Amino acid sequence: MSKKNPKIHPQEIGNVDTLEEKEHEIILYNDDINTFDHVIECLVKICNHSYIQAEQCAYIVHYKGKCTVKTGALDELIPKCNALLEEGLSAEVV
Repeated sequence: MSKKNPKIHPQEIGNVDTLEEKEHEIILYNDDINTFDHVIECLVKICNHSYIQAEQCAYIVHYKGKCTVKTGALDELIPKCNALLEEGLSAEVV
């Protein structure tokens, strides 16, 4: 199988969108205190997750130790992270 170099069209380079602001993440960490139901309820209420999405995140946190639960601009994520912390969850913005 031969390797082909990608074709670059200079007129298309100007059409590439770039992020104006670096995306940040809320990382949710596992703990031995909060129940699955509480974590799911918080993710639905605070991070606007669907129930299924929140449930999947809760399982990832439980089995992997952490999970990115929200990405976006810093000024959007800090209040959400603070709300998660106020609910007793372990989270941080990175």
